[in-house]
Amino acid sequence: MRTIPASKAQADLDRILDEVERGESILISRNGRIVARIDPVAKAESAVDPEQVKQAAASIRALRERTQPVSLEEILSARDEGRL
Repeated sequence: MRTIPASKAQADLDRILDEVERGESILISRNGRIVARIDPVAKAESAVDPEQVKQAAASIRALRERTQPVSLEEILSARDEGRL
């Protein structure tokens, strides 16, 4: 595990993320003190749970059945009035 200064991490974030994606953990320091650690996400943690997707879709369908359609004009009006 290597340590890099925060300023370098900010400038090289894309490259650092590539390294983390390949399995490397990286420590980030500021003023010589470790402030963060970037670790790769385990495959099991990053995988989408099909059951959660089904539940989310069912919730969206149920919400659509309980509500009336909203026009674009209504959405823009609500936005302009500060209600969104």
